[in-house]
Amino acid sequence: MCVGIPARVVELEPSGPHTAIVDVDGARREVNTVMVDDEPLAVDDWVLLHVGFAMSRIDADEAAETLAFMRELGSVYDEEFEAFTSDPP
Repeated sequence: MCVGIPARVVELEPSGPHTAIVDVDGARREVNTVMVDDEPLAVDDWVLLHVGFAMSRIDADEAAETLAFMRELGSVYDEEFEAFTSDPP
């Protein structure tokens, strides 16, 4: 199952436009932000990720609720976290 996972922006444009470093439970990854570039991202913003792309901006409360729900589901969160932390294709 593939779902979006909330991630906090920790650094902007590390290797060029439309990129950011995001954090999910201490794991960091560079992601593409082109789909949320309608308004500039800032450090500590939250985004919903799917396959290396920030799909939408979400607020901190929604991020916390979504992460808590995913953790309750167990394997769904574990699969998404494993995909996030694995080497990119």
